[in-house]
Amino acid sequence: RSSSYQRCPHLRRWIVKRGQSTITTEVGASPSPSAATVPNIATNRIVGRWLLGCSGLVAGAIVLGGVTRLTESGLSMVDWHLVREMKPPQSQAEWEAEFSKYQQFPEFKIMNHDMTLPEFKFIFYMEWGHRMWGRLVGLAYILPTIYFWRKGYFTRSMKGKVLGLCGFVFFQGLLGWYMVKSGLEEKPESYDVPRVSQYRLCAHLGSALLLYCASLWTGLTMLIPAHKMAETKRLMQLKRFAKGTGGLVFLTALSGAFVAGLDAGLVYNSYPKMGDRWIPDDLLAFSPKLKNFFENPTTVQFDHRILGISSLTAITGLYLFSRRMVLPRRAKIAISLLTAMAYGQVALGISTLLLYVPTPLAAIHQSGSVALLSLAIWVLAELRKIPK
Repeated sequence: RSSSYQRCPHLRRWIVKRGQSTITTEVGASPSPSAATVPNIATNRIVGRWLLGCSGLVAGAIVLGGVTRLTESGLSMVDWHLVREMKPPQSQAEWEAEFSKYQQFPEFKIMNHDMTLPEFKFIFYMEWGHRMWGRLVGLAYILPTIYFWRKGYFTRSMKGKVLGLCGFVFFQGLLGWYMVKSGLEEKPESYDVPRVSQYRLCAHLGSALLLYCASLWTGLTMLIPAHKMAETKRLMQLKRFAKGTGGLVFLTALSGAFVAGLDAGLVYNSYPKMGDRWIPDDLLAFSPKLKNFFENPTTVQFDHRILGISSLTAITGLYLFSRRMVLPRRAKIAISLLTAMAYGQVALGISTLLLYVPTPLAAIHQSGSVALLSLAIWVLAELRKIPK
C-alpha cells in the first residue's frame, strides 16, 4: 500500500487536501486562480469577535449621545456634511464663523444668548465627538464586511445579516440628522425651550438599541456554544419568561428617551411618591388623553417609574424561577448578574431623580440601561436551542 501511495500522486494530493482545516475553491477561470475560504469554526470566531467589537462601539455611541443630550450640546452643529465636518474649526476666524451660524437658531436666541465663544467650543466639541464616533461605527461595520465577504467568511444567511447591519448604520446616521433638524426649527407659537422632538429622539435611540442588540446577539451566538439541555416544559417556560423580560428591559430603556427629551426627570424629584401623592393630579392634564403618554413630562416620568419597577419585578421572578431548575453554570451566572444589575440600575435611577439629575449620575444611569440590556441578551444566548 505504501508503494502504491508513492506511485499515485493524485491519491496523495487528495489525502492532503482532505486533511486541511480550511477548504479552498477556485474562483473564476483565470490562469492563477484566487482562493476563497469556506466558513468554519475559526472564521466564525473571527466574525463573532468583530461583531462584539462593533456592538461595543455602538454602546459607546449610545452613552456619548446621552451625555451630549445631558450637556445640551446636540444643537451646536447646525449643518450636516458627511466628510467636510470631520475637520473642526481651526483658526479664530473659523470658530467665529461657526459661532455666528449657531447664533441664527432658536437655542442661542432663547436660551444661550449670553454664551461666550469658549462655552460654545465646549458644546461644539461634544456634538462633534458624537458625530465622529458615529462615523467610526460606520467604518467598523462596512470595511470589515467588505474584507470578510471577499475572503469568504460569511455563509449565505450571514451575508444577509451583515448587509442589514450595515444598512442600519447608514439609516441611523440619517435619523440622527433628522432628529437634530427638529431642534433647529423656529416655533413662534411655542413658549417651550428649544429641544429636539422627543419622538425623533426615541426613534434615534430605538434604532441604535436595535443595532446594538442585533450585533451583540449575532456575535454571542457565534462565540458561545449552545448548551445541550433537554427541552422540558419548565425550560420552555423559562425561555419565554426570559424573552418577555428582555422585551420589558428594552421598552424601559426606550421610555428613557421620552424622559430625556422632555426633561421629565426635573419634575417630581421625590420617591416613592410623586410629590405628596402616589398618582399626581396632572397625570392626564393634556387632551386628548393619549397625548399625555408622549408629551406630558409628569406622565412620561410616571410611566418610566412603572416600567422600571416592572422590569425589576420580572427579573427577580426570572431569578427565583431559575433557582428551582438545573441549568448550566454560565446560564446561572448570566441570570445572577442580570438580577444584580437590575437592582443597581433602579438604585441609580432613584438617586438621579432625588439629586435633580446631575449630569455624571444621569450618564451612569443611561449607561446602566445598556448594561442591563446586554445581560438580558446574554441570558437569552445561553438559553437558546442547539442549531439543527
